[in-house]
Amino acid sequence: MKNIISVLILVLGLNVFGQKIPNVMKTEFPAAALQDSLVDLQGNSITIEKALSSYKGKIVLLDLWATWCGDCIKNIPALKTLHEKNPDVEFVYLSMDKNQEAWKNGIEKYTITGQHFYMGNNWKGTFGTSIDLNWIPRYLVLDQEGKIADYYSVKADDPKVQETINHLRKK
Repeated sequence: MKNIISVLILVLGLNVFGQKIPNVMKTEFPAAALQDSLVDLQGNSITIEKALSSYKGKIVLLDLWATWCGDCIKNIPALKTLHEKNPDVEFVYLSMDKNQEAWKNGIEKYTITGQHFYMGNNWKGTFGTSIDLNWIPRYLVLDQEGKIADYYSVKADDPKVQETINHLRKK
């Protein structure tokens, strides 16, 4: 009987606290979401729109992560492999760390190369809610026009990520 109750509690816990795949796979960011602020490594404030606009014409892998996130850290080796296989792709990291010191230390500690921005622990901000953010890490692939080509991946080695990048290269 105790085993049955334990299994039921586990299943219930996974359903309540686990990731929920969004019902709608969006292809664009709402204008209001792009007005959320980021901080670059030099401490300058910039909107998400301005940050992403500098990558027009390129394929972008957007990674929402934090140093306190065990799943994010576990994905770093696969993320580095993905980066090595795709040197033509811009890797853009949006940190959801609780403070900028942890963010900067994490970049250095894990030697994460790419473009880095700090958005703070802002899960429920306009950007986070617009992309149905309920878990990190979260990977989005953006096409050369800045539209979302892969809306929902939670593992860097998800085959869908590489397939999307390969498809966008043929455009």
